[in-house]
Amino acid sequence: MKIVVVGLNHRTAPLGMREKLAFPERSLGEALKKLLEHQHIREGVILSTCNRVEIYTVVDGFEEGKAALKDFLEDYHQMKFLEIEDKLYLYTGPEVVSHLFRVASSLDSLVVGEAQILGQVKAAYSRAHENSGTGKILNSLFQKSFRVAKEVRTNTDIAKSPTSVSSVAVELAGKIFGNLSGKKVLLLGAGEMSEITARCLSSSGVTSVLVSNRTFSRAEELAGKFQGRAVKFDKFIDEMVHADIIISSTNAPHYVIKKEDILNIMPLRRHRPIFFIDIAVPRDIEPEVNRIDNVYLYNMDDLKAVSEENLKLRQKEMERCLPIIERETAQFMNWLSSLESAPTIVALKRRAEEVCRKEVERSLLRLGKSSAAEREEISSLARRLVQELLHRPITCLKKQAGKRNGYLYAATVRDLFDLDEFEEGKEKPSEKG
Repeated sequence: MKIVVVGLNHRTAPLGMREKLAFPERSLGEALKKLLEHQHIREGVILSTCNRVEIYTVVDGFEEGKAALKDFLEDYHQMKFLEIEDKLYLYTGPEVVSHLFRVASSLDSLVVGEAQILGQVKAAYSRAHENSGTGKILNSLFQKSFRVAKEVRTNTDIAKSPTSVSSVAVELAGKIFGNLSGKKVLLLGAGEMSEITARCLSSSGVTSVLVSNRTFSRAEELAGKFQGRAVKFDKFIDEMVHADIIISSTNAPHYVIKKEDILNIMPLRRHRPIFFIDIAVPRDIEPEVNRIDNVYLYNMDDLKAVSEENLKLRQKEMERCLPIIERETAQFMNWLSSLESAPTIVALKRRAEEVCRKEVERSLLRLGKSSAAEREEISSLARRLVQELLHRPITCLKKQAGKRNGYLYAATVRDLFDLDEFEEGKEKPSEKG
């Protein structure tokens, strides 16, 4: 068994590519079902956010897992793997563990130190667990990642002066206008992202906040928290005539604002400048609106410049976090190796017995006619040689299992003796473990 993750994020792929590979919340259960139908995938969790798409798996072997993930992505998203291959990262073993711990601790976020990602990781794990996608290994890995994230946030200042994608969006608006007091802001969407945005706007002196959402009661609830006003979703275009800034973060699968909508309202605004900040993935606003005079559109990729300033400020704290990540990665891998040492020993013995059997048969054929006693003596000699040769590596595997970096012993033995095909149960890859 191997743990493997394939994914892309804000550093490796542009927004357009992340949109193509995104898994909308409403279809995540179906995606998990299709993922787990692949015979070599034993466990799976899909993490899909505005800045990353990652699939964590437990697979029969690295090559089998890689091929299964490739097939899944091609089938589910109806695209050729070659179109995205250079944007993806593929990790296995301790790299997977370290990566997830960094992700959950917000060290890999566009906005380092933001709190939302941990909730998103927990939600992804819960959805997979509900859909029978997790077993012993991913249950332990994700539960461990939650504890690591808590330790990082508790024992370092990485989350001091909390930040988020929403706060960076508001910061960008502040850079554009200088002073947000007196500006009229329209929020599209009433989820967690919009609530954080509203809180940041309020802290920045904005007093006129409109909230529009498909579920009007949610818009009313959010607007009420910030002395704002709720707008019915089929009326928000009319409100854009008077708004200075529109910040959009709905979960719509298509554009909710199109170029023709803006062309229609600009004369009514007397072509006064209007600013859009689209923090949804997939995007809410048709990119072509940016070509209209006095219309300025910013998306997730445009937030990078602002977030890089945040990264510089938190660099020292990131360095304090890394020893925690390294320590906990080693501990998890040692636990994993304690699970793997037994099947590694079994596979090693099976490998040796197979070689022994073939060589004894070959020797007996070369010898020609021989007595039963002679044949038994040759077989016995071969078995004793195998036992003697394997005694030391097997003793070391048992001794190192669970120790610091003990997983390296099992991994080395498996690679040296090419044991994957001799793993117990390998002949029945279609049976889910």
